[in-house]
Amino acid sequence: MAFLAKKTFFAATVLALLGLTTPSVLAAQCGNDGSGFGAWMEAYKADAAARGIDTSPLAGAKYDRGVIKIDRNQHAAFKGTVEQFLARRAPASYVKKAKGLLKSNAGLFGKIEQRYGVQPEVLLAIWGMETGFGANSGNKSVFQPLATLAYDCRRSEFFTNELDSALEIAQKGYISAAQMKGAGFGELGQTQFLPSKYLQYAVDFDGDGRRDLIHSRADVLASTANFLKGHGWSAGGGYGPGEVNYAIWNDWNRATIYQKALAEFARRIAN
Repeated sequence: MAFLAKKTFFAATVLALLGLTTPSVLAAQCGNDGSGFGAWMEAYKADAAARGIDTSPLAGAKYDRGVIKIDRNQHAAFKGTVEQFLARRAPASYVKKAKGLLKSNAGLFGKIEQRYGVQPEVLLAIWGMETGFGANSGNKSVFQPLATLAYDCRRSEFFTNELDSALEIAQKGYISAAQMKGAGFGELGQTQFLPSKYLQYAVDFDGDGRRDLIHSRADVLASTANFLKGHGWSAGGGYGPGEVNYAIWNDWNRATIYQKALAEFARRIAN
């Protein structure tokens, strides 16, 4: 699922904290090809340095044509029926694995539901569909794709904020820059949080002093539940079409087929 999961997640995330994007960055010329990337990067680094942001993780970052190509064609991920989508992204083997994970981690899921009100099958559905339960989180540094997408005119403000947030995570030591890897679109961890969402919703649920969405199963699942609760999840409520929590799927992913598939995947795990 690697690339497809990644592009759908960032397309789903709402605009946030755009006020962090300063006039000097906005004045830099965005582009629809790589010709102006170097000039844009220098302007961004100068502005970031003026705001006290360490930009050393951007050393060697280049314009990533592969990221742009897939971003331009992301509609292909949502073709077909819900059943066809599920066959690709949440096959029967995933349902079986999810049921096993629920059984072997019953205590953890119970604690998370008690605190955040989000049902275990919902978290398992997201975890499975995003990265195959952590198996496909990716190993590409987030900084080059985020810089490329920040420079790209289509969503420059949105991704400039995400680049700011990624650098903040590294600078404050929440996650080392070397560990900040994904499948290539800037998301982090086993349920694919954009950097700004990490800063806003990631939690330390295992009590080790770190909000680790890469290695800690407890932190991954609790942070995902915290995201849903933060967007208005009604504790224990239904999540299928027409039910109280169905609209919350839109805050996770804007694609209708993805929302319906997540709801159905969760239902199959629960039954």
